[in-house]
Amino acid sequence: MIRMAVVSGKGGTGKTMITAALSRLLKGSLVLADCDVDAANLSLVLSPRLIRTDPFMGMKAAVIDPELCTECGACLEHCRFHAVEMDDGAYLINPSRCEGCAVCTIVCPADAVSMQPRQTGVIMYSEVDRGHLVHARLVPGAGNSGLLVHAVKKTALREDGDAEKFLVDGPPGTGCPLISSVSGMNAVIVVTEPSVSGLHDMKRVITVCRQFRLKIFVVINRYDLDLIKTEEIEAYCQKEIIPLIGKIPFDPAVISAVRAGVPVTDQGSGPASLSICGIADTLEKELGNLAAQ
Repeated sequence: MIRMAVVSGKGGTGKTMITAALSRLLKGSLVLADCDVDAANLSLVLSPRLIRTDPFMGMKAAVIDPELCTECGACLEHCRFHAVEMDDGAYLINPSRCEGCAVCTIVCPADAVSMQPRQTGVIMYSEVDRGHLVHARLVPGAGNSGLLVHAVKKTALREDGDAEKFLVDGPPGTGCPLISSVSGMNAVIVVTEPSVSGLHDMKRVITVCRQFRLKIFVVINRYDLDLIKTEEIEAYCQKEIIPLIGKIPFDPAVISAVRAGVPVTDQGSGPASLSICGIADTLEKELGNLAAQ
């Protein structure tokens, strides 16, 4: 199995649009995973048919047993996250505020507080035109998004481990979700745009990806909006010996495709669609060389 992730240093570069289009164009059996669990939207353009859902249990949270609680107030006094609240004279834990530090379990003289698993998201296993998509939804404000990314990838590999290609729509940025997404990958496609922040954040995400010793490719989206900045990105890629496998022009058809809920390559042979087709062809050759190594 060839495993590859589409990532970006910043949000809004178009990586989900490119991932959706590549899912239509890449050859062989395929399994997809949307690892941007804080704002998963690959499903919006692939129209998945839900097969099942699994709960995701994140960090443990404190729970007060009212039968044991003596209402001494020690937990309220020591909680630095203001997670302990009063309700009709009884102490209880607000799970949205609890950070799982467990200090309340230490200070409670009656052992009335315990740490219990809590559901902080859901993992969905769905069918799409090219195979299966694993995607997830994190409870707003919940942590452990890196752990949920790992669970999404684990589900995809367990259910479709015999697929020829594993395509991941990764999160933006350089934090824990990105690290969890690119871990175990053979290659990453870094999608950037011709802007100051686009170039700066591309350099940051490449620095992180290099720690995993995987093959890195770059794609410039909307390259014709600032040709000077595009030349700077090209010069950086040439200097760092990173293959620039394609440049996608600005194309209103992309907006129409997103509104219609389909990949842009389903909208005909517009400029963006033709560019992505060329990227898919180049990527197939590069992945063939990667598999032969």
